[in-house]
Amino acid sequence: MAYKITEECISCGACEPECKNQAIKEGETIYVIDPSKCTECIGWFASPKCAEVCPVDACIPDPAHKETKEQLLEKWKKLHPGQTPATT
Repeated sequence: MAYKITEECISCGACEPECKNQAIKEGETIYVIDPSKCTECIGWFASPKCAEVCPVDACIPDPAHKETKEQLLEKWKKLHPGQTPATT
């Protein structure tokens, strides 16, 4: 499933440069994740980097966007045509 950023976000910006899919953007009050671009870092890394770097644990799985690992990998392939994923 895609990740989301909760209201606990302190808008530090640590997560945005970690997202190689460019799914994280600064919102009006907190950072937000575009679920159509979030692959939980599948295709790039073994685990979600936003969650790893967040100092307040505001990056969490979004139950409204449940996807299998295979679906996340397919999303990654559509976002990065012609590239080979680093992880699967």
